[in-house]
Amino acid sequence: MGDGNVSQSGPKLWTKDFIVVSGINFFLTLIFYLLMVTIAVYAVDEFHATTSQAGLVTGIFIIGTLIGRLLIGRMIDSIGRKKTLFIGLVLFTLATALYFADLGLAFLFFNRFIHGLTLGIASTATGTIVAQIIPATRKGEGIGYYTMSATLATAIGPFIGLFMSQHTSFPIIFGFCLVLGMVSIAIAFLVSVPPVEAGANKAAVKGLKLSSFVEPRALPIAFVTLAVAFCYSSVLSFINFYAMEIDLVDAASFFFIVYAAAVLASRPFTGRLMDIKGANFVMYPAFMVFGAGMLLLSAASHGFGLLLAGFLIGLGFGNMQSSTQAIAVKLTPPHRMGLATSTFFIFLDAGLGFGPYVLGLIIPRTGYSTLYMALGIAVFAFSILYYFLYGRKEKELRTAMDAPAIM
Repeated sequence: MGDGNVSQSGPKLWTKDFIVVSGINFFLTLIFYLLMVTIAVYAVDEFHATTSQAGLVTGIFIIGTLIGRLLIGRMIDSIGRKKTLFIGLVLFTLATALYFADLGLAFLFFNRFIHGLTLGIASTATGTIVAQIIPATRKGEGIGYYTMSATLATAIGPFIGLFMSQHTSFPIIFGFCLVLGMVSIAIAFLVSVPPVEAGANKAAVKGLKLSSFVEPRALPIAFVTLAVAFCYSSVLSFINFYAMEIDLVDAASFFFIVYAAAVLASRPFTGRLMDIKGANFVMYPAFMVFGAGMLLLSAASHGFGLLLAGFLIGLGFGNMQSSTQAIAVKLTPPHRMGLATSTFFIFLDAGLGFGPYVLGLIIPRTGYSTLYMALGIAVFAFSILYYFLYGRKEKELRTAMDAPAIM
């Protein structure tokens, strides 16, 4: 690359650009999860929303995010990656400011949708830029560290949100989010994005073919992501209700902290392991550990069992998430990284966003414990899906990816 990023130990990973983009991703995800745990209460308290309306206020954000990713994935390289990042961040921050407008429930629905749309744009830009600036030989490790910024936010965001909702007012919560948004815009000026090959992206944005909106090479691993994210959505959405049912509410408050600790402790090793040994070396054990964590969760009767389940789920799903993203990016030529990143997150968001709606229809018939047991078994079964969609072809795909690119 000729940018001075090579040291005696190999290409440098922790560059200024990598740190800043990871920081922006952390702030975006923190705002998302902070509001995720507080906005439904706000809708009920401020606008007397029903339970179903409050749920929609939460869920419509993810629908907006999906649409934002679909729209920007095919346009990011024609607009420019850094310019797309700024557009996304500015619009995201403006949407954050609109929470101060007390214009009724309908406007809150609209703003939540727009806020999600702008997050889709901004986070697709950060994911694409980070995939571009990570050295090719350290993609698994680099994306592992990058996604740790989101993992931290998934633990810290809900914690701050719940704490602030108990000790402050909603305007202060919105003000805090607005400040984080403005900080993200300010530090984005520090990012340098290398140019993409001239003319490489023109073909990618012509017409309305499937390949204009998603990256076909990333679709197989994206389907695996959808499947495991669907299972994990049950934990994100229903762990508090389940904890109330089994009388472990105090332990459940630490569930995502333990989850994040498992990811933080393991990600540096699993990312490097993936680069050296291949994705199968990480993914198959992750399926087993994730499935075991779900089964343990279904049988939890005391705090230690619940938190151990959280640790295993973090080791499993937390590492699968970064590994599948690294696979999607590695399979894709540089000029279509934007679409590959967008494709990965579309399927991840679809699993996390629509999973609770589908599973919510099943819970009255099964109960939480049986649901978690069934999903644990499903996770084991999805390792077979992974084998057919990617695992059995990994050796030949790695050989092709390691070969010099022909443009």
